[in-house]
Amino acid sequence: MRMKYVIVAFMVLIFLTVAVIPASALSGEELSAPSAVLMDANTGKILFEKNMHEQRPCASITKVMTLTLVMEAIDSGKLHMDDVVTASAHAASMGGSDIWLEEGEQMTVDDMIKATAVASANDAAVALAEAVSGSEGDFVAAMNEKAAALGMGDTTFKNCNGLDEEGHITSAYDVALMSRELIQHEKIYDYTTIWLDNLRDGKTQIVNTNKLLRSYDGITGLKTGTTGDAGSCISATAQRSGLSLIAVILGADSGKERFRDAAALLDYGFANFESKQLSLGETLAPLAVDGGMQESVSLSCEDSAFLTVPKGEADGITQTLDLPESVAAPVQEGDVLGNLRFTLHDEEIASFAVKAEESVEEKSFLSVMKLLLCSAVRM
Repeated sequence: MRMKYVIVAFMVLIFLTVAVIPASALSGEELSAPSAVLMDANTGKILFEKNMHEQRPCASITKVMTLTLVMEAIDSGKLHMDDVVTASAHAASMGGSDIWLEEGEQMTVDDMIKATAVASANDAAVALAEAVSGSEGDFVAAMNEKAAALGMGDTTFKNCNGLDEEGHITSAYDVALMSRELIQHEKIYDYTTIWLDNLRDGKTQIVNTNKLLRSYDGITGLKTGTTGDAGSCISATAQRSGLSLIAVILGADSGKERFRDAAALLDYGFANFESKQLSLGETLAPLAVDGGMQESVSLSCEDSAFLTVPKGEADGITQTLDLPESVAAPVQEGDVLGNLRFTLHDEEIASFAVKAEESVEEKSFLSVMKLLLCSAVRM
């Protein structure tokens, strides 16, 4: 009988031990690639990493930054999808993967983006760079400026297409940062989800280099890269049930291992995390203003946001509004007056600025007289 109780206790212990193991665990040893990262695209939170700041070449994943600057040029009106781009001798001279542009050949911006995103065309990437900045050199300078602005401290770009070049380096973390920036331009998904298409009125067929488009549920992109120095690389983006993930693999030995590692990262993310959408500024009461021409100021915050947390723990999120009892005039529209904080297990997981929605002038003799005059005119 005593042995029976021992066995039962042992089985209970095993059950409790198994119960606390995540639905899907992942270790760095399970990934063949030397460097990897999994990022939540909504918040930028790192969910898994392996040597994520190790500086390495990234081959054609470089084009993520190229496409980011192109999409910014389109958003600003500097470039338009139906603009015609003429290939220079320099663009036509690119080797590696390309669409065999000839000097003087013309294509629309739309087709050049398609060639760059789908077929990873080095010549099309350079043609786009020249269309935006006038020369590849000036465009690369803009790439490095953008990288600095995004906090990509491991990155130096030497060209716009990722061909091997001394000093052209980045890291898995930085690739995730620029991938997150690119997908803010949702139009890019129109290209990165294309499997098969054509250019030159059907004369040139292009096939996407991202084979996960044919095998992974929820995949939305983003870019592959392969060179002798970089090995096989990928930045893979996917979405399921509001959870948006970026999986970066650098330096895999083969394309097959690159796709397998990226799928393993994404599987881990979808198995262990969930995204919860929050409504933020709906219940913000006006804040009292001391010495102002009006007694209070309306407040604003982001309309909504996504928080990514371990699966099953979203109900444990607590919200705290950090605001003073009042604020002194003058108040300018957009002034940060406090924060809306979210915590899980006593750890802050997100914070959002609470801002003044309007300006409040300081009470003075002149401001009071102005108010009285305005009132008199209206009467």
